[in-house]
Amino acid sequence: MLRRILHNFATRLLTALLSFGVVWLTARYLGAAGRGHISLFMTDCAALLLFIGLLGGSSLIYLAPRRNIWHLLLPAYCWALLVCAAGSAVVALLRSVPPAYLLHLWALSLLQAFLSVNTLLLLGRRRNTPYNLLSILPVLLLAGTLLLNFALFRQREVSVYFQVCYLAYGLPLLLSFGWLARLPRPPVAGAPIRGTMRELARHSREAHLSNILTFINYRLSYYFVAHFADARAVGILSVGVALAEAIWMIPRSTALMQYVELVQADDKQAQVGRGLRLTRLTLFLTVAAVVVLCALPPQLLSLVFGQEFTSARPVILLLAPGVVAIALSQICSTYFTAVTRYRVNNLATLLGVAVTLVGCVAVVPVWGIRGAALVMTVSYSCSALYLVRAFLRATGIRLLDLLPVREDATYAWQLLRRPAQPAVATAEDAA
Repeated sequence: MLRRILHNFATRLLTALLSFGVVWLTARYLGAAGRGHISLFMTDCAALLLFIGLLGGSSLIYLAPRRNIWHLLLPAYCWALLVCAAGSAVVALLRSVPPAYLLHLWALSLLQAFLSVNTLLLLGRRRNTPYNLLSILPVLLLAGTLLLNFALFRQREVSVYFQVCYLAYGLPLLLSFGWLARLPRPPVAGAPIRGTMRELARHSREAHLSNILTFINYRLSYYFVAHFADARAVGILSVGVALAEAIWMIPRSTALMQYVELVQADDKQAQVGRGLRLTRLTLFLTVAAVVVLCALPPQLLSLVFGQEFTSARPVILLLAPGVVAIALSQICSTYFTAVTRYRVNNLATLLGVAVTLVGCVAVVPVWGIRGAALVMTVSYSCSALYLVRAFLRATGIRLLDLLPVREDATYAWQLLRRPAQPAVATAEDAA
């Protein structure tokens, strides 16, 4: 498990660095307004992908070892087509956007949806190497092609971003089919495709509702800022949020692997106990990363992103406590998802949504992007407090067991100093 977590963390670290490169390129060469337009487009795509997950998502990981993957693929793809078409129509009704924007939204969200389905199926079959590669490749292609167009060819328009996205998501999608075709069928007899569709929907609905509510917490403020301010303000806010959220790769890396292990563990309580040191280490590293981020001077932000983005530093400072709160939330919510107690996660996130709605209406019109950052932190903290309380009750673990101690820092240092071991090929890696 530790080897897979380290590989997954390395993948997320590289992905986060490349994503930072995309943020930097779009902010530096397109300015705050251009960055704002791209942030809104990415948020629209993310919203569609979340609703696509209602017939797929994390339940694909759960069902992949037990079902024929092609029986899972068909309903997930059909649902993606429906959601992308309906979602694009809803955006056209709610906002005044050009037809070209809607076409890009439909096509690119569909490519991302298909790729997400394929990679989750690979992860469900524990094909971690293909999963990691397919996680890195899209953002690598996106950052590389944007750099060529912006810096070398001097094509510095928002439309360039849309164009390079087709290559960034289309090529990995084609590669993913090759890995899927090599997967063996599960040893148990598969259910008929109609039964598989019902099972996929049943497992997805409750689990993914929490993801939809979480997205509202994370991104609803963008639309409020766009409404009460402009795209330039959204661009500044998005840079601050991107820098803060880059730290989430630490808890997300461990949470994903812990979820896979918990789902397949017979004794889930024992599995939670075995993962406590990793949980504490995750929280320790998250806090350390937040401290480093808060220490960045405004001059550095101006130098890296441009003069317009100096005002992103107050956003980062206001978001810092919320970043730590999210790390706690992900640790606890992973457990409830693995034991299919989705209601706990949904109630916690619903609490955060209520805080977000009230806060955005009351604070964003007055304080702008700083108000939006403050609302995010309060929302994240409320959800985290609810989840931690529920987690401690469900597992019998004490709060002190979750808090890092000196021995955890020593253990982390020993891991860093340990000489690298020669890689050993496995059947999983060969596949």
